[in-house]
Amino acid sequence: MPQINGNTELFGIIGNPVRHSLSPAMHNAAFASLGMNRVYVPMPVNDVAQAMSGLRGLGFRGASVTVPHKEAVIPFLDELDPVADRIGAVNTLLLRHDHEGRTIVQGFNTDWIGANAALAAAHIELHGKRVVVAGAGGAAKAVGFGLIEAGAELVITNRTAESGQELARWLACEFIELDDLAWLTADVFINTTSVGMEPNTDGIIIPPGLLGKFSAVMDIVYAPLETRLLREAKTAGCRTVDGLAMLLHQGAEQFRIWTGMAAPVQVMRAALEEALRRKAACAVCGKIVR
Repeated sequence: MPQINGNTELFGIIGNPVRHSLSPAMHNAAFASLGMNRVYVPMPVNDVAQAMSGLRGLGFRGASVTVPHKEAVIPFLDELDPVADRIGAVNTLLLRHDHEGRTIVQGFNTDWIGANAALAAAHIELHGKRVVVAGAGGAAKAVGFGLIEAGAELVITNRTAESGQELARWLACEFIELDDLAWLTADVFINTTSVGMEPNTDGIIIPPGLLGKFSAVMDIVYAPLETRLLREAKTAGCRTVDGLAMLLHQGAEQFRIWTGMAAPVQVMRAALEEALRRKAACAVCGKIVR
């Protein structure tokens, strides 16, 4: 990382919590690899209005937005990318100056691009394929949108039927109860819920016996990197895509928006993997100390 000085350009991530975000490792590695005098910092935020004022006042050039603020930031933007407007959520901010020197904040959503790119990198065809997405939150909304854009036939499933049905209506697609998945024929399964995330790593969103129905399985959870869902899917003979892949590719699109340049994807992936290894080592050390 270059020495921080008066010419350093500021980037960061706002949300709550953000202390354990892997995005700083990914973006700082990308900036450093290209010799850019930029720094990316995590910023825990409760008050979105004050945070947006702070980004403007402190001269930030860009920021990531994570839960729970992806929808709350929208009223504070000057411009909204049409796709982010359709999805109704923003995860990327670009700050620039207009011809009068005013700071303009534009919002984007790169989550859907990240999911599609992660699947494409694994050579998983989407066009004309039936894809089941588990979940009904913001991630499911963005992932579902991207799948439809790619020409997939989307099916939503969720632990809570009401919210799942609401998302399915918004996406104009089919909803199916989790208990009825045994009767469904589909090509790809994607988990967008937190089931299986640390510390509850034994969790799995669907019975392992159903995984053989799919040719490919993706999990957006990346802690642990290989969730029980992915482990069982491999045993069932499925191709798998881990959660780090979506984080990586949505981050690569953020980098392109901020810099106008192609992201150093391999550098970013290596930084993410190293950050995960350090996180795991710290967790083990903490357990030993206690």
